[in-house]
Amino acid sequence: MLHDFDLAGRRVRAWQRPGESYEHVLMKALGYAMYVAEFPTLEIEVEVGLRYKPDLVARGDAAGVGGGRFPFWGECGSVTMRKIAWLLKHGDVERLVIFKINCGVAAFVSELRAAIKERYRAPGRLLLVNFVADIAARTTTHRRIARVPQSWYTTIVV
Repeated sequence: MLHDFDLAGRRVRAWQRPGESYEHVLMKALGYAMYVAEFPTLEIEVEVGLRYKPDLVARGDAAGVGGGRFPFWGECGSVTMRKIAWLLKHGDVERLVIFKINCGVAAFVSELRAAIKERYRAPGRLLLVNFVADIAARTTTHRRIARVPQSWYTTIVV
């Protein structure tokens, strides 16, 4: 199913694949709206030539000038600790943001800190964005999201 959004003044079309929840598509859309101003080359679900495919990604230049190969990488919903650790250690990712809806923040952050060595978690490199439980209800009346209000989420620096 195709979903049409107007996000931060841009028309964005996101596919909902068989077995994929609307909430997963919504997290990609909200993540895009939150970060596209900072990362204008932000894309949704594109192959990048690594072992993993991102939900959201901004690519740097091939030479890595001005930072890593991937200034931004976003993962939405269920993601393994193994994948997060691999991306931080081997993926040349400058900022990795994990998007969740109403997750047990304390337990998840503790698990992240236990699974990923501190040297791979430089301040601001790994973030958790936790959306409120009723985020889908807050966005179903319209698909036009100029900005994501702070009241819709909390951000935790891991």
